[in-house]
Amino acid sequence: MAGRNSKVAVIDGSAIVLSTLCLVHCLLLPILSATLPVAGVWAEAEWVHRLFVVAALPFALLALTSKHVGYLAGGLIAFGFAILAAGAFVEALHDHEVTLTVVGALLLAAGHSLRWLRSYHESH
Repeated sequence: MAGRNSKVAVIDGSAIVLSTLCLVHCLLLPILSATLPVAGVWAEAEWVHRLFVVAALPFALLALTSKHVGYLAGGLIAFGFAILAAGAFVEALHDHEVTLTVVGALLLAAGHSLRWLRSYHESH
């Protein structure tokens, strides 16, 4: 049980950290860009948003393919990733990119948190 629990903790913990970094990028860099023009380049760079989505994909897939993912956690992870990817890659949604990214990252973090908690409770 301990080996599985630690694997879940690494996958979900990493995914939660990545989601948090994504949120920080989306919410704080635009504020910093007002005071530091260099930060504006990072706040608006499309490749940064897409890099976060590509980095999130393996964690989402690992969590979703686990036999220990529940319906709620799996739904949150899948839906959160879909929203995150749509915000980063669907040009027609560009005007809503920040909103989609924030919602997607929050749903991903919530899904991974639920999965982590479920694994913890199953092992204790």
